[in-house]
Amino acid sequence: MLSHSNTTALSRYIKTFCLIVVGFVAGWWLGTSRLVREQITGSGQKVEISRVIDLYSRTRSPQVSFDQYWDVWNKIKKKYVGQPVDDVKIFYASIQGMVNGLGDPYSMYFPPVKAEEFVKELSGEFEGVGMEVGMQKDQIIVVAPIPGSPAERAGIKPQDVIVAIDDKETFGLSLSEAVGKIRGPKASSVKLTILSSGAKQTHDVSVVRAAIIVPSVTWKQEEKNIAYIRIGYFNDKTSQEFDAVVRDIRRTLNRPQGIVLDLRSNPGGILDQSVYVASAWLDNKVVLRERSSDAQMRDIRTSGPYVFGAIPTIILVDEGTASAAEIVAGALQDYKVATLLGKKTFGKGSVQDVEPLPDGSALKLTIAKWLTPLNREIDGKGIEPDTIIEKMFEQKPGMTASSSDAFIDKGLKAALEKLNK
Repeated sequence: MLSHSNTTALSRYIKTFCLIVVGFVAGWWLGTSRLVREQITGSGQKVEISRVIDLYSRTRSPQVSFDQYWDVWNKIKKKYVGQPVDDVKIFYASIQGMVNGLGDPYSMYFPPVKAEEFVKELSGEFEGVGMEVGMQKDQIIVVAPIPGSPAERAGIKPQDVIVAIDDKETFGLSLSEAVGKIRGPKASSVKLTILSSGAKQTHDVSVVRAAIIVPSVTWKQEEKNIAYIRIGYFNDKTSQEFDAVVRDIRRTLNRPQGIVLDLRSNPGGILDQSVYVASAWLDNKVVLRERSSDAQMRDIRTSGPYVFGAIPTIILVDEGTASAAEIVAGALQDYKVATLLGKKTFGKGSVQDVEPLPDGSALKLTIAKWLTPLNREIDGKGIEPDTIIEKMFEQKPGMTASSSDAFIDKGLKAALEKLNK
């Protein structure tokens, strides 16, 4: 975590990476998520608008004049037809507008109610369609659906562009606005107009929202003593689940002949969880480098047990591999302890802090860019795999797409073949 001068409980920050959609994201988070959750959900505080108004006398500056802000405030209070005006609502909206003015889709301000919803996502439990979205070239784009989620079952795929939500165009919407329109209570539905990668025409997809539990770590034994580990997302339980998987692998296989680490469609999550997982392959090494706003570089080193050193490892990646998942893939590729198979990753290399504020609101702000140990910049570029696999899955002849075993996993097949040589 970045060094901050204020170390009181209320000022502890959470390091985050991706905007999880529709209620998705945001593991993005450290072990302090419990503390932050308690701070926000337990604050019970309201904004005292008298204190807000009192800011008028303290916002004179030779560089920036706030006179216009308060002039507009007063005009709304006096002339707006829908009186009485909700002071607190427009106060929060004005702060949201200020953060939106940064032009950064990953920085945002959460009023208290939204902040409470956000911290629920830190535990990997929420209601929505179950996917992460990002912003590319002013378009709302799907980073990855969560495995087993309503979004995945509806056929939504990484790199799909969301053109409209409930027949309203997304052009001009901020990322947070799009998320707000897509998310909703379970059993309700949302219609998404999708432009799939390579397609010329859009199509509509109706998705019924549900309670989402973000999968973290699972494993199974493959042929010839090979362990297949799947990490679906880095939430605040990942390190515990990963440790349990390691113990189970050791009991079952003792020392695996090889490991396949599947990070496909993993949209990222909590920074320290990804560092912990990468540590299993790296012994006392730098996992990533952070470049802050003042151009200072900070190295983040391994933090977990070194358990898989010298075991041949293949990492599966695709265009839905993002953020914290790219940290693991990039570090292991840099040190040549793993080979990457698949497609170029998403390219999410910025770092966000989430700071809970005294009234129960929260500010999520991009505070740094991260680079791989060998100084490769990932943001907007992604990671090129060592071996390209354009088509990860192939439908079996005569099988319908709805069948559970309808597809051949070409990525996994290629990884196993490489490890068995």
